[in-house]
Amino acid sequence: MRSILLSTAALAAILPLSAAHAETDSNTLPEVVVTATRLPAIVADTPGARAIDARTIERRGAVFAADILTDIPGLSVYRAGFGGVASVRIRGVSQDKSLVLVDGVPVNDASQPAGGFDFSGFDLGDIQRVEVLSGPQSSLWGSDAIGGVIAFTSRELDGLRAEAEAGSYDTLRGRLAVGRANDRWAVGAFVSRFDTDGFSAADAANGNTEDDGFENTTVGLNGRFAFDPRLSIDGRLRWSDSFAELDGFGPVDAADTAATENRSGFVRLRAADVLGLDHQITLAASEIERDSVSAYPSVYQGERRLWRWQADSRDQNAALTYAFGAEREETEADLNGRTAGLGTTSIFGVARYRPNERLSLNLGLRHDETDDFGGEITGRASAAYALGGGFILSGAYGTGFKAPSVAQSVCDFCFVLPTTHPAALAPETAKGGEIALGWTSADRRIDGRLTLYRLEVEDQIDGFFNSGTWEFYYVNIDRTRTDGLEFEGFADLGGGWDLNLAYAWTDATDLGAGTPILRVAEHSGSATLGWTGERLSGALTVRAEGDMPDSGGTRDGFTVVNLNGAWAVNDRVSLTARIENLTDTHYQQLRGYGEAGRSAYVGIRLRY
Repeated sequence: MRSILLSTAALAAILPLSAAHAETDSNTLPEVVVTATRLPAIVADTPGARAIDARTIERRGAVFAADILTDIPGLSVYRAGFGGVASVRIRGVSQDKSLVLVDGVPVNDASQPAGGFDFSGFDLGDIQRVEVLSGPQSSLWGSDAIGGVIAFTSRELDGLRAEAEAGSYDTLRGRLAVGRANDRWAVGAFVSRFDTDGFSAADAANGNTEDDGFENTTVGLNGRFAFDPRLSIDGRLRWSDSFAELDGFGPVDAADTAATENRSGFVRLRAADVLGLDHQITLAASEIERDSVSAYPSVYQGERRLWRWQADSRDQNAALTYAFGAEREETEADLNGRTAGLGTTSIFGVARYRPNERLSLNLGLRHDETDDFGGEITGRASAAYALGGGFILSGAYGTGFKAPSVAQSVCDFCFVLPTTHPAALAPETAKGGEIALGWTSADRRIDGRLTLYRLEVEDQIDGFFNSGTWEFYYVNIDRTRTDGLEFEGFADLGGGWDLNLAYAWTDATDLGAGTPILRVAEHSGSATLGWTGERLSGALTVRAEGDMPDSGGTRDGFTVVNLNGAWAVNDRVSLTARIENLTDTHYQQLRGYGEAGRSAYVGIRLRY
């Protein structure tokens, strides 16, 4: 049975505990599978693994990645106003310690001071699934994966889809996608556009009334061709252009702007049954350009290039399955006219052993050799055991590392007196373990999982400011630790109704200073009540966060309610409506930066 489930990974990836349960007979539901583990893995057997499918994204009315990632327990999203930089933390660690992949291509910003990724303009129009692996994943993906991995997979379309939406703040949105696909070849393209007058990034409740608009255009191309059953090639290109009006530090109304252009793509050759293995050779690249206009204008450009070879065992139904390979990644950044680069050469291997239907054992090892900061060996081991009665006990322990970013290595934006000699930066390292207990009812109508974890990061790189001398430079701080509890649950209530729950308790501490880590809420969670009928469907989502320590003070906790609905006029036409912040709550994700009040949007979807 599990071998069949694994072979359907591309179709079965749904949020554990997601709305997709509502569409399928509860006795025949497939188990959720993730593929960012390099070997397809069942979520219930994989601590820290979650997935969200395209139907869940559509049902929630999510436009950008930041709109849906808050459904994942232990993952927090914060942004500096609408259209401002949107960052994601996994299990309390800073955003630069989470690796972001688009179709297997790393897209973290090589020019950003710490090398994080800005989710503000990442459109979900062509995304088939989102996978999140929490906890150290460097054994799979190398540097930047200390906190975890967020992987986006694009869809392949056979037909035409179009949608349009309009609503509050003079917001207009449209998407058009077209493609043809069969067993031998596929070709497709999509374009999306988002335009809004917005609201003040510096909270209007604090007297800041200047609207800050946001524009985004995203275009994608994809293709696939099978020369014969053993040899095929595929590739994708994705381009995004955003323009955001921002507010200055304080925050206060200002005429600041940021123009951002993102490009990413890959080409991959697959060769089956060569020397008894299935091979993939991937060439990939991503690039970002940012032009900021403010009191301190800047022009940054970052590039990442990747060469990867991976070989997989042919029989995925065997008791022992494995994959191994090698890759070379190079990053380069132009920091206001100052150019620098870093490179890493890596070898990796993962294996899974299933001696019987109840036990699964997994091991991953990786060696990364950096051009400038030496080498690092990382590993991760996990196990899952079916206890009976629907219970699954699982656990994992892993290590991770993160090399200094290009900006950190050249000390961009630093000011140091001639008499000061900062210590050379060392890579950050991490270790983390977790244990999880999951349960699924016999009729598959109820399931849930409870996870306990600890994550420690040593030699974390942070900016140091000397208020006496006004010096600024980067240093390795002692150690940080995050202890946490995560819960997720799903219930098929019958009659088309279903309920999804998520909760996280996060205790993140800078052990050197003995203080809480900023921008990590201790309590957060969400509940989504969904309904699917013959023509009508909808979802009511309540999301809450407790008080959060932030720069200059405490950001107050909040509860926000969103409502989404759709009416299928026929098989090809659907009308949609959504209300964000239904109760018109005044809240902030970051202290001082405003969020939208009650806002409403109506739209139409076409499928041919």
